[in-house]
Amino acid sequence: MSKDKKIINVISNLNTDSTKTAELLTEKLESKNFIVPKNYSKDAELNICIGGDGGFLRTVHEHNFPNIPFVGINTGHLGFFQEILPEDIDRFIDKYIKKQYSIEKIFLVESKIFTKTDCFELVCVNEFVVKGVASKVIHLEVYIESNHLEKFSGDGIIIATPVGSTAYNFSSGGSIVYPTLKTLQITPLSPISSKAYRSLPNSAIIPGDMTITIKPEYRYENSILLNLDGNERRYDNITKIDFKISDMVISRLNFDRNMYWNNLKTKFL
Repeated sequence: MSKDKKIINVISNLNTDSTKTAELLTEKLESKNFIVPKNYSKDAELNICIGGDGGFLRTVHEHNFPNIPFVGINTGHLGFFQEILPEDIDRFIDKYIKKQYSIEKIFLVESKIFTKTDCFELVCVNEFVVKGVASKVIHLEVYIESNHLEKFSGDGIIIATPVGSTAYNFSSGGSIVYPTLKTLQITPLSPISSKAYRSLPNSAIIPGDMTITIKPEYRYENSILLNLDGNERRYDNITKIDFKISDMVISRLNFDRNMYWNNLKTKFL
C-alpha cells in the first residue's frame, strides 16, 4: 500500500440509488489517490455513509461509535445527518481535499439500567424511549440529580440528545436543540395528569452534567420496553434507569455553518 494514499470507508445501504452513488463516489475518490476498502477499515480517516439517517445510525452502532469522523450523502428521505446531495459529490471531494470544513462533535446519551440482579450500560445517538409493553400506560417517578421532578403517567418518556431533538422527539412535540449544545431533553408521550399523577405536559431541557433517573412503580418493573435509536430492548425486574451525557462522542464534518438552518427549513417548513 502506497504511503501517499489515504483510506476512506464508503458505507452504503442496498438501495439502488445508494449503490450507484457508492460506485460513482468510489471511482472519483480512487481517481484522487484515496483507497476505498471493500470491508470497513479501522485505519480510515473518514467514514462516508450513503443512504438515510437510519443507515447512518446503524453504521455508528455496528462499528461501536468509532473515532473516525463521519459525513453523509443523502439518498433517503429526510437525511438530517446526510447533508451532501449526490449531485454535489465533486464539490464535496474538492472541499475535503482542501480541508475546507470543520469537525463537529456529536454528544451521545448513555444509560445504566439497574435490575434486581444486574446493571446494563447502553449508548445511543438520537434517543432512548421508555414505553410500556404492548402500548400499555406506564407509571414512572422522574428525578433530576436525585431531585424528584414528576410522577409520570402516560405512554412513555423520550430522553433525547441535541442531534436527536429533530427526530422522534420533534414529532412528539419536543423542542429543537442546536447539535453542539451539551444537553438532554425529557419529552413526555401522551402524559396524563390526575390527582394521583402529575406529569409535565411539555419537554424539559436538562444540563448535560446532570443525571436523569427514571424509576418504575414496583408493579410495573416488568412492563417496561426500551427503544434506543429504533432498536427495542427488554429487561426484567427494572428498578431504575440513569441517563446522562456519555463521555464518548462521535464526529462529523461540517462544510457549511449555515447547513443546519437550511436543513431545518428545507425538511420541516
